[in-house]
Amino acid sequence: MELSKVTSAGSEDLYCLDVELYGSPQYGAVYILDAERPAVVDSGTGRNYEWILEALAELDIAPEELEVIAPTHVHLDHAGGVGYLAEACPNADVYVYESGAQFLVDPTQIWAGTKEVVGDRIEYYAEPRPVDEDRIVELDDGDTVDLGDHALDVHHAPGHAFHQAVFYDPANDGVFTADAAGINVPNRPGVRQTSPPPGFDLEGCLADVEMLDDLDPGALYYGHFGGSETDGLLAEYATVIQEWVDRVEAKRNELDDDEAVVEYFAEQVETDSPWSAQHARGEERMNTRGVLHYLDNRE
Repeated sequence: MELSKVTSAGSEDLYCLDVELYGSPQYGAVYILDAERPAVVDSGTGRNYEWILEALAELDIAPEELEVIAPTHVHLDHAGGVGYLAEACPNADVYVYESGAQFLVDPTQIWAGTKEVVGDRIEYYAEPRPVDEDRIVELDDGDTVDLGDHALDVHHAPGHAFHQAVFYDPANDGVFTADAAGINVPNRPGVRQTSPPPGFDLEGCLADVEMLDDLDPGALYYGHFGGSETDGLLAEYATVIQEWVDRVEAKRNELDDDEAVVEYFAEQVETDSPWSAQHARGEERMNTRGVLHYLDNRE
């Protein structure tokens, strides 16, 4: 377990926990905001949810003192541990964008869909536990979760998934990006695409980037992975995601075989990042299938 303080753009009271998603360091982040009303943003897959409790203890936040659990969306790499964490933190409510709430109350469908999408990487997940409906606070675009000396302003960001929202904290001038700003690979320049099936929509993703750019945050808190100064990363991601879709479409036109397209990109992926080779190739397969699904729907 590695817990680090986030200081990007002068951020305060914010900590990033590396939950080693898919067995890879520096890929899956859970954030703890040590506010007057303490909050956890995202939860990981549930496999290592005890690490969140250990991190809270390290910050002298008792389980019963946690007040807010805020998954950015209900994909299980971000929300799989919500039910476990809610059980362990009896006074915390779960704040989630309204269209995702049903999947936390009854996670059967999202669990089945996740197993289909991630394939053999399901070994890194725990079957999600349901959240009592009376502990869920449904959020809408424009809402604010009041944390006392901090806040989470809610902005719907459906390009990656229809149930995704990003949270902007005015006190820190930072935004929890979920998957709306791509993937930040530590110690590597730039950002990478994230385009899983079935929810990926290119035009929606570009609109989300424009929305984030309008917020003009000083810091981006990536779900994958870590805090960063914003600099030109949003404009870069708009280019990255458009070019990624163009590459997949061109390769589909060349090969005329979707599985061959998927394997082509999996074999091309670089494996010298902090991620494991299994994870890097699995990520590329998933993202390629997401683009192919998008192209089918577009046509």
